[in-house]
Amino acid sequence: MLLTFLYALSLGFIGSFHCIGMCGPIALTLPVQHLEGVRKQVGILLYNAGRVTAYAGLGLASGWLGRQFFLGGLQQWLSIILGCGMLLLIVLQYGFRNTRFSLHTGFYTRHIKTMLGNLLRRQQQHTLYAIGFLNGLLPCGLVWFAITGAVATGSSLQGAFFMAAFGMGTLPAMIALSWCNDLISLRLRNRLRRCIPYVVTIMAVLLIMRGLNLNIPYVSPALAAPDEKVSEHCFKPS
Repeated sequence: MLLTFLYALSLGFIGSFHCIGMCGPIALTLPVQHLEGVRKQVGILLYNAGRVTAYAGLGLASGWLGRQFFLGGLQQWLSIILGCGMLLLIVLQYGFRNTRFSLHTGFYTRHIKTMLGNLLRRQQQHTLYAIGFLNGLLPCGLVWFAITGAVATGSSLQGAFFMAAFGMGTLPAMIALSWCNDLISLRLRNRLRRCIPYVVTIMAVLLIMRGLNLNIPYVSPALAAPDEKVSEHCFKPS
């Protein structure tokens, strides 16, 4: 769990400098820019709490999906396939400059953006949590990578934990951006953005190693078969 938390946190922290390009305009139009002191801090925290909640909800659903593969005895294959898929996307996305991928979620994205626009136009503080929550539901390549890790946990609780850690990793950059746009230079953003493929590659390799069931503590622990766990639970002496 600790290793999972650290990788999700690292992915969120490094990736947040990439997400500034997409979430930045929303963060800069929040109804907090005219506030000062504690009121401004509370408003920014409410917005980011909404984002982290949305990520945790996505992780809960993703972990549940991964659990179905685990119960079917397919967790190892799922982990290997997800890891290989992530490596392939990284190679195609960053190895070939002219290659870019995006999921076609037009109707879903338009619906979320419409609700976001309505809340932002109201310019009211009590909408900040909802704005953050909807922002967290917007399609984003980095979030898809994080969801892949949540699916691989094979547990609703661990999936939610993974995505919540990912969200917490984005907090320093997003809070700094909301507080003052000049705190994060373009040069620093570009430097940290270059680390994204390396972090995702490490995560992909770990998923593959986990699926290979190499019996290496923390990195590739031995996975018990679903029926063994059920039997252990049923016949455990009271």
